[in-house]
Amino acid sequence: MPRLSFGSWVEDAVDWLQSNLTWIFDFIKTVLGGMYDGVNAVLSGGEPLLMAGIFAVIAFWLRGVIPAVLTFVGFALIDSLALWDEAMATLSLVVVAAVITIVIAVPMGIWAARNNRVSAALRPVLDVMQTMPAFVYLIPGVMFFGVGVTPGVIATIVFAMPPGVRMTELGIRQVDGELVEAAEAFGTTPKHTLTRVQLPLALPTIMAGINQVIMLALSMVVIGGMAGAGGLGEKVYAAITQLQVGLAAESGIAVVILAMYLDRMTGALNERVSPLGRRAAAKAAAGARRLKFAHYKPGTAVAMTGVIVLALVAGGLNIAGSSDSKGAQADASDVGKGQKINMGYIPWDEGIASTFLWKEILEQRGYETGITQLDAGPLYSGVARGDIDFQTDSWLPTTHKDYWDKYSDQLDDLGSWYGPTSLELTVPSYVKGIDSLADLKGQGKKFNGKIIGIEASAGMMGTLNKKVLKEYGLEGEYEVVSSSTSSMLAELNASIKKKEPVVVTLWSPHWAYGKHDLKKLADPKGAWGKGEEVHTVAHKGFAEKAPAVAKWLKDFKLTEKQLTSLENEIQNAGQGKEQDGVRSWLKKNPGLVDKLAPVPGGGSSQQGKDAGKTVNMGYFPWDEAIASTYLWQNMLEDRGYKTTVKQLDPGPLYTGLAQGQLDVQFDSWLPTTHKDYWDRYKDNLTDLGSWYGPTSLELTVPSYVKGIDSLADLKGQGKKFNGKIIGIESSAGMMGTLNKKVLKEYGLEGEYEVVSSSTSSMLAELNRSIKKKEPVVVTLWSPHWAYGKHDLKKLEDPKGAWGDGEQIHTVAKKDFAKDFPELTGWLKDFKLSEAQLASLEVEIQKGGAGKEKESARRWMDANPDVAEKLTPVGS
Repeated sequence: MPRLSFGSWVEDAVDWLQSNLTWIFDFIKTVLGGMYDGVNAVLSGGEPLLMAGIFAVIAFWLRGVIPAVLTFVGFALIDSLALWDEAMATLSLVVVAAVITIVIAVPMGIWAARNNRVSAALRPVLDVMQTMPAFVYLIPGVMFFGVGVTPGVIATIVFAMPPGVRMTELGIRQVDGELVEAAEAFGTTPKHTLTRVQLPLALPTIMAGINQVIMLALSMVVIGGMAGAGGLGEKVYAAITQLQVGLAAESGIAVVILAMYLDRMTGALNERVSPLGRRAAAKAAAGARRLKFAHYKPGTAVAMTGVIVLALVAGGLNIAGSSDSKGAQADASDVGKGQKINMGYIPWDEGIASTFLWKEILEQRGYETGITQLDAGPLYSGVARGDIDFQTDSWLPTTHKDYWDKYSDQLDDLGSWYGPTSLELTVPSYVKGIDSLADLKGQGKKFNGKIIGIEASAGMMGTLNKKVLKEYGLEGEYEVVSSSTSSMLAELNASIKKKEPVVVTLWSPHWAYGKHDLKKLADPKGAWGKGEEVHTVAHKGFAEKAPAVAKWLKDFKLTEKQLTSLENEIQNAGQGKEQDGVRSWLKKNPGLVDKLAPVPGGGSSQQGKDAGKTVNMGYFPWDEAIASTYLWQNMLEDRGYKTTVKQLDPGPLYTGLAQGQLDVQFDSWLPTTHKDYWDRYKDNLTDLGSWYGPTSLELTVPSYVKGIDSLADLKGQGKKFNGKIIGIESSAGMMGTLNKKVLKEYGLEGEYEVVSSSTSSMLAELNRSIKKKEPVVVTLWSPHWAYGKHDLKKLEDPKGAWGDGEQIHTVAKKDFAKDFPELTGWLKDFKLSEAQLASLEVEIQKGGAGKEKESARRWMDANPDVAEKLTPVGS
């Protein structure tokens, strides 16, 4: 039989879907993520014990006093295990998945019950959904939706749907046919037959199906945790991969409590909504003679009142707590200002250590952090998609080569922070005669034919299987056992205790070499390759999203001594206390946080001498004016000043300064462009000096316009440009110079009309013309970001009609130095280089309209020394 390439067909289909239907997947991800966030905000937003009280009231309503008490005790136990947030995240995922599943499954079951063809078509589909290993659903889920909640929800929906459909169909089909015939005989419509006869009688079976849907959804939490869904699944997954028995037991108990609660409540709900259930409950209550209070169930109105009261109290406490935390946060150094940074890690020791180190550092710097443990494949996929911002454990160029080659177009390598490393096979020192990889040949029986490996997805496992075994002739004699890092270490530890031979995969540096007496097997043939570097890898665009963090990560370095001591501190802290271990280590290494994540000037929160004063700034919409104004707004607010910013045309702006209604503006082009305004108002103004220059004014054409290289070349070419020169604001000084001097000097009057518009309109016309390859001539000036975006020619001015290059000055009201002595000193020393100004303008362009202040802040984060240099405190 020829090889059937079914797998490759599936991969081709997935690639096509990824390329052509991304917008659908993004929409689904947004919807499901929004649903989950909403439910989770409600469930995890209140005080845990008050929320436990709400769950207990629901249990009281559905089942009685004793179940209510047990419910409260169970949820209180979850809180005491410090797993409340994880439990509510899991419950949120189950609720969202179950609701969507039920909404789809019940109508499908009804349709199948009323149409035999539909039933026959659905049956094999449901068989596949129910019997396909649930792990398989995660692969397309992660590829289409990235890591996080969405693939977990999708996998849960697919896995949990079959019983909902089957039980609904079964319940309706089991309704006595004579009852249906009787209803039809009395003239009942098919719709009313379904809603008034079949569904009420089938409800117990349907509710049993819904119960199974919820239970199956909950059984998926661990699998969802593997895809980064968080909650108890992530805790269980972490416990499995790191062999943390205590954490596994605690997380497992929390899952059991949730499962029992959901099972009992959905089962009891049948008694409330089903006529047969209510009849059975009433009969049971009537037959109870002893402990009647234990069978008492409050009415719906009473239970609802209790839930509402507890919810209002919980919500009020949550709001008060949020206010307190915000107030506390405002007092701290808040570089990140609450920006969310998502990190992922493979459960390797250096990955755990470096990730939790950066989690602590970023939180100290005012960032909000998310952290997810994943296998290498989902981790690289998540970073490439942007679901995870960065990870610190890329072993390159060998171990993670396959992942880097696959996703390199979507990733940024932020550099190596540790190296060189080494990969090796290792045996305990008591194993005599095995000193190199070559010595393993013919010794398979001694090791039971096994080499204990780590995660199958790890690159070193691929190198071991594809290269090392082959190079030393070990294929067939040894089986490489894929497990996890923690399982490998557990097997090593168990073998050492029994003095049994064992060979394991390991790498340097690793704390195991300090704990045990081990031998690294020599690799004379160099099959493992050269020592590697441990890199930090981020998604494309991360440097724009968080420039300060990107810069910190690029400069991140740890020595072997620092890394091993950090790993040991985390090992000593114990399971689930990695961040406590990091904090303990940082206390022993004072000053390291400031070295790894320097705050501009060692603390941009230092107050200026005139902190509290309000500085009223104005600007007209030229790029360098926007850039410099919002740069100074950020710097002044960092120094404790208050600011206002107004956009005006040059005329009103100079008038406002002269009248003292505005304090300062940063874009006076002197001595030419703004000469008229300066001559008119200079007696009421203060020139604080030039911060940039020389500049130039020019007419500009795209480079594809041939034969037009100077202003003189424009003469006689008016038809080529439709007789138009595209200008900017008519009030701009350069427009006056163009009309009164430049056109006259080169004999262009009458042949060209200067079209007054705005800077943005001129740039839009330039962009449109370039896209169509049409000739166009526009007013422009240097510096300007347009020269970096487009291939343009500045038309030479051999007659010097534009005048000499100018300087950009800071101009203030007359009494500015008296009102703001500290700021006056700063502004007199204010300078920006061409590279600094251009990069600031580009950052503001990327941020878009309305986000100029935030964009300037990002530029400051990427250039942390600028603010301290421009606004020195105490100097």
